[in-house]
Amino acid sequence: MDINNEVQDIFRDVFDDEDMVINDYMSAKDVEDWDSLAQMNLIVAMEKHFKIKFKVDEIANVKNVGEMIKLVEMRVNK
Repeated sequence: MDINNEVQDIFRDVFDDEDMVINDYMSAKDVEDWDSLAQMNLIVAMEKHFKIKFKVDEIANVKNVGEMIKLVEMRVNK
């Protein structure tokens, strides 16, 4: 399972941008349409795709895409 590629596909779907390339340091300030609604859509899409559930405090502490991917990896590998 290549979580990075799967997360990138989720970002492309949520932001409706097939050319979007994510990196570990990318955050909401780097993406024009990444607002609170987009954040929720990302979280829900990842939970559905990976069949996981995040805790609210985990999501609140995520600062960038790299941290989000680490959180997904942690949940998937439990």
